[in-house]
Amino acid sequence: MDVGELPVRRRIRDRFRQEGIETLYPPQRAAVEAGICDGNNLVAAIPTASGKTLIAELAMVTADGPSLYMCPLRALAREKHETFDALPGVDAGLATGEYDSPAEELATYDIVVATSEKVDSAIRNGASWVDDLACVVVDEVHLLGSDRRGPTLEVTVATLRRRAPEAQLVALSATVANPEDVAEWLDADLVESTWRPVELRTGVYADGRVAFDDGAVQPVDAGSETVADAPEERAHEQPTKATSRLIEETVGNGGQALSFVRSRREAETLAERFARSGIAERHTTGGNDSAVADEIRAIDGTATGERLADCVRSGVAFHHAGLGSEHRAAVETAFRNREIACLCATPTLAAGVNLPARRVVVRDLKRYTGSAMEWLPVLEVHQMCGRAGRPHLDPYGEAVLVGDCDSPEELTRRYVEGDPEAVASNLADRSSLRTHTLSLVATGFADTPREILDRFDGTFYASRTPSPDLSGDVATVIEDLAEMELVRASGTSADARLSATELGTQVSRQYVRPETGTRIVRGVETIGRMQTDGGSVTQLTALEVVCDTTDMQDTYLGNRERADMYRFARRRSEELTTGMNDADDFERWLESVKTARILAEWIDGASVETLVESYRIGPGDLESRVSRAEWLLGAGDAIAGVVGVDTPIFESTRQELVERQE
Repeated sequence: MDVGELPVRRRIRDRFRQEGIETLYPPQRAAVEAGICDGNNLVAAIPTASGKTLIAELAMVTADGPSLYMCPLRALAREKHETFDALPGVDAGLATGEYDSPAEELATYDIVVATSEKVDSAIRNGASWVDDLACVVVDEVHLLGSDRRGPTLEVTVATLRRRAPEAQLVALSATVANPEDVAEWLDADLVESTWRPVELRTGVYADGRVAFDDGAVQPVDAGSETVADAPEERAHEQPTKATSRLIEETVGNGGQALSFVRSRREAETLAERFARSGIAERHTTGGNDSAVADEIRAIDGTATGERLADCVRSGVAFHHAGLGSEHRAAVETAFRNREIACLCATPTLAAGVNLPARRVVVRDLKRYTGSAMEWLPVLEVHQMCGRAGRPHLDPYGEAVLVGDCDSPEELTRRYVEGDPEAVASNLADRSSLRTHTLSLVATGFADTPREILDRFDGTFYASRTPSPDLSGDVATVIEDLAEMELVRASGTSADARLSATELGTQVSRQYVRPETGTRIVRGVETIGRMQTDGGSVTQLTALEVVCDTTDMQDTYLGNRERADMYRFARRRSEELTTGMNDADDFERWLESVKTARILAEWIDGASVETLVESYRIGPGDLESRVSRAEWLLGAGDAIAGVVGVDTPIFESTRQELVERQE
């Protein structure tokens, strides 16, 4: 199908042509034939780089009203916003933060790009613009199966279907194993395809060769199998040597390569090894790696940034969540511009922004989960492999799995021949159910247990569970919420009247979990007593409260710093709301004290470099904690007002945190 046949405005067709799109890919043509431009619901389960973005654009630019594009990550949202805002005659808005606002300004845009959490929070705060949506696109719909993000995604979609019942629904994924289940849930047609614009073959390395799924075998000179005397050293060194050779070959032939490893440290170590070996020097197309390195070095003076700049100068980079956002953005842009030939990354990159390469090498197929080394999920590995092959740039794409040399059959069976895990709902998880039950009651969408169950009836959980019955679970979480003083219940029957307390309404509006809300309440009440008794209420006090919540990310506490953190907590105990002998989980609480200490020192003027070096965190870790603390301190101030404790400490600390970032 030619672009000229599309039922869209001429300016849009011209824009597609400017992007090099003259004819539709087969999956895109199938989407048009299925009615994507006619308002029909559609699930598109097609490989990476097979045209999902264009399918979304066709749905949104032909919709009879405003559209919403939901995706999981802020970085991906920014990328898509730039793409959609460049469409002629389209005004696109971006919404990813400020969880205590209905964001009514979004009503003025043709397309709104947002995370599902932002949409959920806007709905909780009374957003009216969702009622007028004509099209809702859900990207990465396989995340319905994720532990924390999944329940929010499916409840948000179910709510949007109820609020805007005429809106077209489009769901996209490259790795969902059971798209027919998602299509049935959304009353949608299914377009499922394995077609790719660039051929992809997947292979497993073992014993000096790669055996591909198309029957081809490629020798790889990775050196002797006896590179070390100790078996554990051989097991570590041999896969790394094989990875190095595979990357070197790709880069030497003018391609770009991605190498996925299990941890941040491994990503940095591998990149530095490649840089020392000169594996990518003189093979980048842009020829501007020195300028990129200088740009990265100028971002901050952290050791992490300097290591990254040194690698980039050799045409190599690493990418992980510990990098600051500016570092990550600079690396991503340089890789797209072919100024970096090889990127060593953790699996989080595979689920984020679009960075394809000619060859993907997955060196680590297991990772430590807290108790043991376990296989990576098949879906995650397929996401990584799907990055191989750049349309219009590569004649082919290759993904190579480099695992234990003694188990190539296991890798082939599990990852090459195996299907991704089927997407299953996690809505029945008690914490998730508690959160979304409170939201339904606080927003007035349900005021009896029966109505709550009716609202959940539109979820993916209800669609895929034979004779679903959440009544017992809902009754339990209502009891929990009543005990937390977030909900009032007139009885225990299915028609008992429910209402949110003022505190429950505020907790829901602030978009914090009920558990977080009750922890903040305890902290606020303790602060009130401290003020009355003339105690020392400081920034550290407010930060300890919000850092000791389920909504704040943990900060790793190493063995070597545990004693120091214990002494710090003991020395500053009069400023803390939890006594050292009163913590339910002392280790977890001590981690929260570490986070609070870092943030307090940040407010007091400590540099990123000092904090990163002193506390063994990444610049990105600091960024994420600062962002979450700003949100949670705002929630703390709002909750303090409901509890009736007159304390300025949360808002003043939040303001200083904001000013420190400016």
